[in-house]
Amino acid sequence: MDVGHRQLRRLPAFAVLTVGALVLGTGAGTAAPVAAPEAQAQFIAATTSVTAERWAGEEGVYLDLGTHLVAGKDPLEFRVKRSAYSKPIDAFQLVRGAGGKQRAVLLPAGMVKDFTGLADFTHLKLIDSAGRTVVERDENFCPNDWGSTRTRVDAPDSTPYPTECAWNPFVLGGVWGIQAGWSAATSNWWSGPVNVADGSYTAEVSINPQYRKLLNIPDSAATLTLSVTVQSDDEGGRRAAEQLPSDSKQRVLGAPGDDEHVAHGEAVSDSAPGLKPGARPAVRAKAAPQGPRPDLRSLPAWQIGVEQDEETGHDQVTFNATVWNGGTSPLVVDGFRRTGSGSDLMDAYQYFYDANGTQVGYAQAGTMEWDARPGHDHWHFTDFAQYRLLNADKTIAVRSGKEAFCLANTDAVDLTLPYAKWRPTNTDLGTSCGRQTSVAVRQVLDIGSGDTYAQYLPGQSFDITDLPNGTYYIEVAANPDQRLQESNLNNNNSYRKIILGGTPGARTVTVPPHEGIEG
Repeated sequence: MDVGHRQLRRLPAFAVLTVGALVLGTGAGTAAPVAAPEAQAQFIAATTSVTAERWAGEEGVYLDLGTHLVAGKDPLEFRVKRSAYSKPIDAFQLVRGAGGKQRAVLLPAGMVKDFTGLADFTHLKLIDSAGRTVVERDENFCPNDWGSTRTRVDAPDSTPYPTECAWNPFVLGGVWGIQAGWSAATSNWWSGPVNVADGSYTAEVSINPQYRKLLNIPDSAATLTLSVTVQSDDEGGRRAAEQLPSDSKQRVLGAPGDDEHVAHGEAVSDSAPGLKPGARPAVRAKAAPQGPRPDLRSLPAWQIGVEQDEETGHDQVTFNATVWNGGTSPLVVDGFRRTGSGSDLMDAYQYFYDANGTQVGYAQAGTMEWDARPGHDHWHFTDFAQYRLLNADKTIAVRSGKEAFCLANTDAVDLTLPYAKWRPTNTDLGTSCGRQTSVAVRQVLDIGSGDTYAQYLPGQSFDITDLPNGTYYIEVAANPDQRLQESNLNNNNSYRKIILGGTPGARTVTVPPHEGIEG
């Protein structure tokens, strides 16, 4: 059972190295011939001719040019981490040497500015039929590609690396990688649209010089030239949108995610693939021996705003809330449907594992309930988190109506933790929330991952219609009734300061940075 990604992925002890050429001498004052270093990756294009379809009603067009970076005989792997929000991000490439030993190479300044990927990795020039450059920009690159595939017959049949880079502002650590012989797209929707007319173009895409040096890619192999046709096609635009993962739809198209989650697309199933719920425990609880435990931690609320409900006219504070697992074990909760006709309740049990990932015990942990409201239609665990708006003196002003949750690994918060699962399977509602006909459901929050809920639905966001302007705090509380067993209960609550202003119907919210982090 791969409940905890038990392949140890610790950042190895290392001496800090800088990237640069090593000059080897013979000791006799004469430089010995040095063979050119082997390229760590190959830059390829899926095709030399691309059609970019403009989505219905959109001025800009997204250029998915089919350019890919393919890892060589060894994986490309990077670790990025900060010790605190106020500290800079340290970024390293893990390079494999003789005997499979790894050393960590400090990346030059400027290559990593945040947790979304390598900054300014490629340079794009788009040239029209008259020879004029109409678009020129540097583009970032996330090595974690949801569509990554092996590109040679002898490549490994699976990859351990995540499917995307992090975008939560309160991320602490990330792992980026491309499996040996696998590809990752360097051009996709995340670069943003370009405002160009329909017509024929030539695209020149080049890996920027600092990355050619880092990956030993010769100049002659670092530029790709493609023919691009831009055309408006409403049907094609709809097809393009359908082919994006659901998280991409939400962020690019502006469509709401599945339910109140920041949802990631997967097929619907009764439980997380590979983690099948076990039989109903024969007794109420089985004492778990001491050992690894999850550690639920709440991140400060983020992406905070004010909206007016169209139906009621009430003013609301909306926000995103993330609870993540920074412990030594995944949080595994199985729900078992109560016997009896038409029961919409499950008894929930938390399961415990030893250091080898073997199940060693369980304990009752509340209930799961079927939520039949439109936009939900799945099972909610009732004892996971609580959101409150507090006055300046930390007394309660408003409590969110959101009281039950479907757990999913929506956000990578710190994948550099020991035993963190880099590539979790249950990443959206469809893979972890079950169906009305389910007899049992498994919900998992893996080590290093968080579960984000966007509080924009009425009853979940805070109604501030009758609140005076002034200073407040958004409290995010994990495991509020302490029904879940954790290694640490002292880091479950976070507080984000906000300042309300404006007038009824035109309220404003000011959000000061939290330890230097905006958002």
